[in-house]
Amino acid sequence: MTEPEAPLWPAGSATGIGSLPGTDIAEAVKFTLGELPDLPYLPELPARGPGADMIGRSAGLLVEFPVELYTGRWRVAGGTGRELRRAYDLRERDLDQLTEQADGYTGTLKVQAAGPWTLAASIELALGEAVVSDHGAARDLADSLAEGLKAHVAEVRRRVPGATVLLQLDEPSLPAVLAGRVRTASTLHTYRSVAASTVRDSLASVISAAGAPVVVHCCAPDAPLGLLREAGAAAFALDLELIGNGAEKLDAIGEAIDAGLGLFAGVARTTPPASGKRPDSAALADRVRRLWRDLGFADELLPQRVVVTPACGLAGAPPAYAQAVLKACREAARRLTGE
Repeated sequence: MTEPEAPLWPAGSATGIGSLPGTDIAEAVKFTLGELPDLPYLPELPARGPGADMIGRSAGLLVEFPVELYTGRWRVAGGTGRELRRAYDLRERDLDQLTEQADGYTGTLKVQAAGPWTLAASIELALGEAVVSDHGAARDLADSLAEGLKAHVAEVRRRVPGATVLLQLDEPSLPAVLAGRVRTASTLHTYRSVAASTVRDSLASVISAAGAPVVVHCCAPDAPLGLLREAGAAAFALDLELIGNGAEKLDAIGEAIDAGLGLFAGVARTTPPASGKRPDSAALADRVRRLWRDLGFADELLPQRVVVTPACGLAGAPPAYAQAVLKACREAARRLTGE
């Protein structure tokens, strides 16, 4: 197994994928810093409305690529409008809270944004079709995002100078882009697939420009792990429930880890079961151990290479359950170290 150049997080770490319920950013930042001391993250609160959602928030990072909200969809605009200014304002508030509450912090700190292909599949051109339908526009969007993410990472580093910044790119639409499954505006058809080489090169340019190690999150059963590895990702985040235990998928995960990538293991469900039972940290730890042993790696490497996370974002969970999930992830990660 290839060893990472340097540890990106302490052994036995847990973190969240991104979103939390509620609208109070001060409380959310305080919670993630306190509950996830080894790998805290700047939380996302989509309940605050347009500009706080994944696409609007990430589109607010684009440079000279303005968007607007039209009939409930984000589309390319001629200039900066009300919704985009709101996205800027929300991000500034988030960073202000991070600056205040992470004062003196010296560990790894994660921030998140949608990746170039999820944005291209979700943002529309002026005439209504998605950016992914126009390869030139998709390339321009990726270049704009790369520039914006570089500035964002630098700003986080400036505000929390002791932190090692880790950037997470959310790419739930990546498999659909590769397979030609993104629906047209009419929903009657799909756009043609984008060549894997084009997707890889575009993602690689964004990762290279970011100025921080990148973990790519793809909550889909057909996440293209080989492509993520070739694009330069330092780690990948998966929902373990979706990937199953098929030999082909296990081989792909094993190859990525063997090549030096870290695994963010999404093991805790994001909504409470009908029974109302909260997640059990021992069960979460056992699920991660089973996967690791199925992959054939040594037990002592597990807490170094794996971060325990919820399966996806927690915006749709009741607040008490969301808090219980992150606490269980933290306790599960500690169990993996033998504590």
